[in-house]
Amino acid sequence: MKDNYSGALQQPLHSGFNATSTTQDVIKGIDLQGKTVIVTGGYAGIGLETVKTLVAAGAKVIVPARDVQKAANNLKGVPNITVASMDLMNPASIDAFADAFLSTHAQLDILINNAGIMWVPLQRDERGYESQLATNHLGHFQLTAKLWPALKKANGARVVNVSSFGHQMAPFNFEDPNFINREYETLQGYGQSKTANNLFSVELDHRGKAYGVRAFSLHPGSVLGTDLGRVAPMALFQQMGTHDANGDIYPEVAAKLKTVAQGAATSVWCATSPQLNGIGGVYCEDADIAQLDEGNIEHNYDDPSSLRGVKPYAVDAANAQRLWTLSEEMTGISFPAN
Repeated sequence: MKDNYSGALQQPLHSGFNATSTTQDVIKGIDLQGKTVIVTGGYAGIGLETVKTLVAAGAKVIVPARDVQKAANNLKGVPNITVASMDLMNPASIDAFADAFLSTHAQLDILINNAGIMWVPLQRDERGYESQLATNHLGHFQLTAKLWPALKKANGARVVNVSSFGHQMAPFNFEDPNFINREYETLQGYGQSKTANNLFSVELDHRGKAYGVRAFSLHPGSVLGTDLGRVAPMALFQQMGTHDANGDIYPEVAAKLKTVAQGAATSVWCATSPQLNGIGGVYCEDADIAQLDEGNIEHNYDDPSSLRGVKPYAVDAANAQRLWTLSEEMTGISFPAN
């Protein structure tokens, strides 16, 4: 069984899907009856769409949420879901959620690490870790480690880490990941946390494939109607040229963005598609495996479809191994994945 060390499997499959494919397109013909799924952040944006799609295909879905009331309101009327309390910035709450899950479930078929934050000012958790790294990577690393016994028992589990093209903004800074000795730039923090999502997927897949656990990372695309940028000042969007003086998105910009159903399609495809059987550790986009970006892809921020490809540093084997060791040290968790 091959893994994606240093991009060995990072080649498009020509899946038949594309940027306009929706969750309904990629889930067609897939039966998830009897499957148990966890989706972090599964109560807003593409996470909510992901949950609805998986439930409609027959899955039972657990949604850990920092804001339980908001989650309950947003998921009202959706059958076969359970909302539970968990805060990715609070290690004790991650342990409590995982312990409660393991006490009532023998196996976990799909784990989608979807929750994330972006464009936040400098904030630190109780350990002093920068909030985007703590939320987007370290919290999910800890959650996956704690749920590992249930993933192994599924005999074919998948772990999906929702990353972003934003990984291209920054490689992982192993010397100063928490901005102790360098000036804080929110997009540098976001970029390294998304690079971490990719590297975590590469190493988790390398270690997990012997137990039938495969891991994937993905870029959802530029999506209209999510709350990922909820804390960003409007001036930032206006500076980027996406919004007018009244704070409204320009129609020509909105027309180029994905719908939420299109944005969630790659998450659902990674979690369920038989096209990925026997493959793992790959970074995906537009419901296919992405191309390795070795400087051969021209990126134009006015054209979201050009924001594609995965940087070699984000699938590098040495980086993946180094991040795993650092993540164990930072979380205080031994995660041998055996």
